[in-house]
Amino acid sequence: MNKHQYVVIMAGGIGTRFWPKSRTNFPKQFLDILNIGKTLIQSTFDRFSSFIPLENIYVVTSGEYVNIVKKQLPELPLQNILAEPSRKNTAPCIAYISFKLNKLDPNALLIVAPADHLISDNIAFKKVCLEALSFTQKHNAIITLGIKPTYPNTGYGYIQYEQQPVSDNVFKVKTFTEKPNLELAKTFLASGEFLWNAGIFVWQVKNIITAFEKHLQIYPFSASVSIDVGIMEKADNVYVIPSSFGWSDLGTWNSAYENLQKDIHANAVSSHNAMLIDTTNSIVHAKDNKLIVIQGLTDYIVVDTDDVLLICRKDKEQEIKEYVGDVKRHKGEKYL
Repeated sequence: MNKHQYVVIMAGGIGTRFWPKSRTNFPKQFLDILNIGKTLIQSTFDRFSSFIPLENIYVVTSGEYVNIVKKQLPELPLQNILAEPSRKNTAPCIAYISFKLNKLDPNALLIVAPADHLISDNIAFKKVCLEALSFTQKHNAIITLGIKPTYPNTGYGYIQYEQQPVSDNVFKVKTFTEKPNLELAKTFLASGEFLWNAGIFVWQVKNIITAFEKHLQIYPFSASVSIDVGIMEKADNVYVIPSSFGWSDLGTWNSAYENLQKDIHANAVSSHNAMLIDTTNSIVHAKDNKLIVIQGLTDYIVVDTDDVLLICRKDKEQEIKEYVGDVKRHKGEKYL
């Protein structure tokens, strides 16, 4: 292991699209969404601890989640759990850890990754990360990991890249595009020039600080802006490694459905006490202490918690955020 290699796991989000399972006081990164015996942040931590020194792994989270991180990652040194002063998207979060690391180690190389993504091929993931670290050690480069798209997903950002590599598997980035509509996503796929933006970044800390000073100056400490918009879309030294390591951002109930085992009726059921009758292509997430009987649903999301029951069509899942807003307006914060 290289003592100059670090990782920061970003774990401050509130995971609204996984409501009502994900709550403000216990969001999705701390849940075992896929019933594998580990929460999402535990899986992310295990993935990195296989090749990054334990003392070089940091978690940046919101102050209210520090105790949850301590409990779920007991191996992590306490001083490596950093509480953000306020929740302001990814650019301020990354600025915060970058300035801190630069004081500790001027030669620091940093991987930035969200706590709540799913990666099924850890060996391929490690290989790509080490390639990126090696390249950024030698070059003034900001690297993002791009995922070879398998279908025209409209929920991901896309990266267009030059077709000639600058190194073995490293390519110059041409453009970033936020979530496209279906027609545009189909065009992107057909061109063969686009990758999904995985939101995982690698760089020398001193180089990202230079980029912050050039493109954002003092704003990281006041503005809520993503690293993509604040830095990646403006910088001219951005590169991508096209990757395939079984990635999903696990952002919605549909993405959970895609990654869960299904029964013979294509239902993904996370409960030992649910009876499904004439029901197909649905996801059911419930506790085992209550019998749930569901009849006649096709393509539905059913999530039952102690105090909330959500029944929603799968094709309306992007509106769950709006429903949460409606709940807040009509019922206050009790159910959030």
